[in-house]
Amino acid sequence: MVLFSKSRLSHIAMADEVDDGNFRVTVQELRQLMELRKANAINEIKAKYGDVLELCQRLLTSPTNGIRGFKDDIDRRTDVFGANIIPPKPPKTFLQLMWEALQDATLIMLIVAAFISLGLSFLPSSESAHGGGGPEWIEGVAIFLAVVIVVTVTAFNDWTKEKQFRGLQEKLESEHTIAVIRSGEVQQIPVAEIVAGDICMIKYGDLLPADGIIIQSNDLKLDESSLTGESDAIKKGVDTDPMLLSGTHVLEGSGKMVATAVGLNSQTGQIFSLLLDIKGQKGQKLEVDAEDGTVNSEDGTTKTTPVDGEAPAASLPNNHPVAMEHENHTGSSEGKSVLQGKLTKLAIQIGYAGCTVAVLTSLTLIIRFCITEYAINKKTFDITDLQNFVDSFIIGITVLVVAVPEGLPLAVTLSLAYSVKKMLKDNNLVRHLDACETMGNATAICSDKTGTLTTNRMTVVEIMLGNEYHKEVPNPESIDHELLQLITDGIAINSSYSSRLLPPEQEGGLPRQIGNKTECALLGLSLQFKEEYQIIRDRWPVEKYKVVFTFNSTRKSMSTVVPLEKGGYRLYTKGASEIVMKKCTHIIGADGKPKVFGLDEKDNMIKDVIMPMASHGLRTLCLAYRDIPADERVDWEEENNIVCNLNCLTIVGIEDPVRPEVPPSILQCQQAGITVRMVTGDNVNTARSIATKCGILKPEEGFLVLEGREFNRRIRDRSGRIQQELLDKVWPNLRVLARSSPTDKHTLVKGIIDSKLSTHQEVVAVTGDGTNDAPALKKADVGFAMGIAGTDVAKEASDIILTDDNFTSIVKAVMWGRNVYDSIAKFLQFQLTVNLVAITVTFFGACIVSDSPLRAIQMLWVNLIMDTFASLALATEPPTPALLMRKPYGRTKPLISRLMMKNILLHGVYQIIVLFVMLFKGCLDPPLMGVWTPQLTPQLQPAFVTSFVSLQPVHTSFMPLPKSLSRNLEFVPTTPSL
Repeated sequence: MVLFSKSRLSHIAMADEVDDGNFRVTVQELRQLMELRKANAINEIKAKYGDVLELCQRLLTSPTNGIRGFKDDIDRRTDVFGANIIPPKPPKTFLQLMWEALQDATLIMLIVAAFISLGLSFLPSSESAHGGGGPEWIEGVAIFLAVVIVVTVTAFNDWTKEKQFRGLQEKLESEHTIAVIRSGEVQQIPVAEIVAGDICMIKYGDLLPADGIIIQSNDLKLDESSLTGESDAIKKGVDTDPMLLSGTHVLEGSGKMVATAVGLNSQTGQIFSLLLDIKGQKGQKLEVDAEDGTVNSEDGTTKTTPVDGEAPAASLPNNHPVAMEHENHTGSSEGKSVLQGKLTKLAIQIGYAGCTVAVLTSLTLIIRFCITEYAINKKTFDITDLQNFVDSFIIGITVLVVAVPEGLPLAVTLSLAYSVKKMLKDNNLVRHLDACETMGNATAICSDKTGTLTTNRMTVVEIMLGNEYHKEVPNPESIDHELLQLITDGIAINSSYSSRLLPPEQEGGLPRQIGNKTECALLGLSLQFKEEYQIIRDRWPVEKYKVVFTFNSTRKSMSTVVPLEKGGYRLYTKGASEIVMKKCTHIIGADGKPKVFGLDEKDNMIKDVIMPMASHGLRTLCLAYRDIPADERVDWEEENNIVCNLNCLTIVGIEDPVRPEVPPSILQCQQAGITVRMVTGDNVNTARSIATKCGILKPEEGFLVLEGREFNRRIRDRSGRIQQELLDKVWPNLRVLARSSPTDKHTLVKGIIDSKLSTHQEVVAVTGDGTNDAPALKKADVGFAMGIAGTDVAKEASDIILTDDNFTSIVKAVMWGRNVYDSIAKFLQFQLTVNLVAITVTFFGACIVSDSPLRAIQMLWVNLIMDTFASLALATEPPTPALLMRKPYGRTKPLISRLMMKNILLHGVYQIIVLFVMLFKGCLDPPLMGVWTPQLTPQLQPAFVTSFVSLQPVHTSFMPLPKSLSRNLEFVPTTPSL
């Protein structure tokens, strides 16, 4: 792709001068300009500004040096053009959260009952209803007090949960950075700090944080489907379509753009202003015309925007700097997990059963009272009888309060939220709550190699030069000067300029590798050859490039074309050794002269050089070049006609050592019943060597190691379609998939998830770092993106971000997930046992004794203690390595296991027997002999409640509850018996 003509290159030099005058372009002009596309945009730029370089001058910025970057300069730009943020929607106040908590149906019924009870407390009432003694208004006031406390605790928990979500999103936002040029230096800054006029360096995998116009580009292609609905990759360039929009993804290539619209003034920001109904940063209010879908601003300008249903909301990526604020308010609702959904469903079913029993209880008591008083005793209705009806209603509510585990979803949410916060310390940044517990049930992990299983610090350790294989990098004096110059020029020029080596942080340490680690290894080789790559780059700025074919998963190579001083062009290529070698016709010998490189020579090179390097676990790259004569007519869009007839310069073996902690971690996974598979783009020999070192492959086991081509041959029928039954024959024994494409990775993940071979179905986790890994990350049950090497698109598609790019962190995520699942299961067993006992005793006690042995206010206190202390106990129980010694539960295993059901029934029957003996023995007056007195005495009722509460810590000693839960239950006997 042609970037600049000679006249424009001279113009760039003039544009480098930045004055301190006033901006000669307005916010409104830039907003209107960014609404144009392709030819319309190019014509508008030419008509108003001449070209984009003149626009840079009006924005007081330099295409090569950027803005000055001083604080007063940035403040001035922020004041004039706005900041790259959207004011967040204010959080709900504590009173609003209390009002929402008050909408619970059970609490509303209790409030109504408390009002009626208080109103009737001024009328004479029977002593039997209240057990005699004490003011009659106490129960109504006590219910009010309990409701206030329950509402306050619920609101506080909701407030805490929302605060945690905001904190996590701020963490995500702070980690989203972009490279900009300020004062001639490349800097990494948070996207929220971008200002209009910044020169942003964009590359493959970036998520654009602001609107901008291309200054120069290299094979740049974007995905604009989030804004325009166009599913195809859009080619971008100065002379084709220079407009770049925030929220879109860079699929291929690289380049530089000048930021023109940020925050609310960007295209994404304007859509968000519609969603949040807030005014623009320059005081403009946008309004949507419902008929034609246009957006009208106060100044009368009109623009078209997608308003089809949920398109605006969907158009904003989760980790876009603008979308981050919006996600703060939606994250908690979207984070409802599969387990939490099961628990909510269970609570609803129990609620229905509780309502049925509550209605039966109230009706039984009312009918019994009417038959006894009006039919047997022949009494007439009296106003004081209303108190008995209210008492029966309150007893029914007591049954409902006892039956409904309304605190269970809250306990789960708190547990997950606290676990997510703790997982951050273990280098797991959880973006979706459900991923936390889902990871605990994972049965398979499909992992990348580079950076996850290996250190991602690459070094050239073996090299083929002059058709000779060297086990160590030779002394540069022994290499032909012309060959050495071709290699070092190719390394420096044919690489991203964002990749570089910096001095070590500590004296005596290794240089810091910034950017692409493979390119950093080659830059290190250049330094070993005593050639400064930066001097070569200064001599060849990107503006001089003719065309760049950037690396992607299909191409598996990168090529750069630069002009020669004597006319013509030179092409430098690097990439996977087998692929680049196929395009070579000659090889440069030790004397610097090209020699024929035929099929036999290539086969020998594979056998004698590439395979030995790969068997040592090295990644092999081939570097080549080609000179293009000046008189040769070339179509620069036809890559296949350009990258051909190459001269092989060298083949290097790059070492990426296995992380020392990875083999023990993989062994832990295997002991935990989790199958680890490696999916990599490296050749099969390198992949097999690394997999063996990691412990994924063992010599005595006959597992499969396949290349992508062979994998596709085995899983497709004659018509080329993927068949699940064929895939089911491959994946159970597959451990390494080499030379794989992102499509292969997605196919494997989907096939494992959809397979019915396993009893409880497979739960699959996937790691990825590239843009093309996004489909597999989305498809997986849990997607792990690399926090250091991962692209913005991969992070957006993921559920968890590994902040250290380390496989060991995945094992910690498994531990946390299993810990959450087991803790919730224990709490569920505990609460269901309490509910079963309480509802049985309350129902039969009310029907036989004519009064509930457990009052509503007392059960409110019991539930309050259980909901708060037990949920906190869940969150404070740390995971242990013992959790990795059992097999995963799988996808379809029931939430309440047979063992849990047996424990619930056995403990419940035991408690019911003890409480029934106490209840019915206590109702005999005198004890054990005499006449049956069907009522609770003032002394028996508090004693009964205390016994009921005291039995709960006793039954916890017979079940494997967390220590902290048992510890917190010591507080339960202090529950007041009103």
